[in-house]
Amino acid sequence: MTAVPTVELNDGTTIPQLGFGVWQVPAEQAEDVVTKALQTGYRHIDTAAVYRNEEGVGAAIAASGIPRDELYVTTKLWVSDFKKGATKQALETSLAKLGLDAVDLYLIHWPAPADEKYLEAWQAMEELQAEGKTRSIGVSNFLPEHLDKVAEAGSVIPAVNQVEVHPALQQRDIQAANTKYGIATQAWSPLAQGAVFGDQPIVDAAGAHGVTVAQVIIRWHLQRGRILFPKSVTPARIEENFDVFGFELTDAELEAIDALDRGERTGMDPATFNPS
Repeated sequence: MTAVPTVELNDGTTIPQLGFGVWQVPAEQAEDVVTKALQTGYRHIDTAAVYRNEEGVGAAIAASGIPRDELYVTTKLWVSDFKKGATKQALETSLAKLGLDAVDLYLIHWPAPADEKYLEAWQAMEELQAEGKTRSIGVSNFLPEHLDKVAEAGSVIPAVNQVEVHPALQQRDIQAANTKYGIATQAWSPLAQGAVFGDQPIVDAAGAHGVTVAQVIIRWHLQRGRILFPKSVTPARIEENFDVFGFELTDAELEAIDALDRGERTGMDPATFNPS
C-alpha cells in the first residue's frame, strides 16, 4: 500500500495530504465510487452536507472493514445552518448519515459574508470540537478578511482553509493569509476541471516523466505543500490520480506551472457568493 504523506495541522493532528473528493458524485453512485477509492488506497474522504451523498460515503466506510483510526473524514456545514443550535444539529445529522460518532474535520462551507453569520457558526464549531464531535475545525472559501475576523472573534484558529486552487487560479493572497495564521491550504477543484490540461508546461512535464497531465498537476500541489482531493467516478482515473508518488517534478517544472496563474475560476467568488 502506498504511504500518502501527512500534513500536521495547527491543532496537533495530522491529515493525509492526498484525499478523495465526492462533489457532484450522485448519491446512488457514492458508495461504489468511495469503495473503489478506499480499495485504491485513499484514506481521506471529503464530503459535505450539501453534496447529498453522505449516506453513500458512510456505507462505503462501513463495508470497507478499514479501522476508523486509519480513515480521515471531512464534511461541511451549509450556510442555512449558521445559527448555533442549527450548527450542532447539522453535524448530528451528518454524523448519522455517515454512521460515525465524530468526523476528523468539520468545515464552514462558505462564508456568505453579507451578514457575517459565519462568526456565530464558528463559535458553535468551537463547541462541537470541545465536545469531541469533530477532531479539527476549519473553513472553506474564506478570504483573508474573513480569516482575520474569525481569528479576532474566536478562541480557536481554523486548522484548514479549503479554497479553489489550481494552476490557473493560485490565490496567493489567501495562501499567504493561511500561512500567517498557521492554517493549512486545501485545494478544491485542484485539476481546474481539465481547463489547464493543454497548458504547455504541464504537457511538457507529463511527457518528460511519462505520466498524465492530471498526475503532473497533483504532483505540483503535493510538492508545493497543499492538501488536495481530486474527484473522479471513473475507476481508472481514481487509480491514476493516486499513482503520483513514483516521480518528482523539477524546480524548473514547478516554477513554470506557478507561472500559469491567470485568475480563472471554475467556481463562485467567495466575496460575492451569498447562498441561502
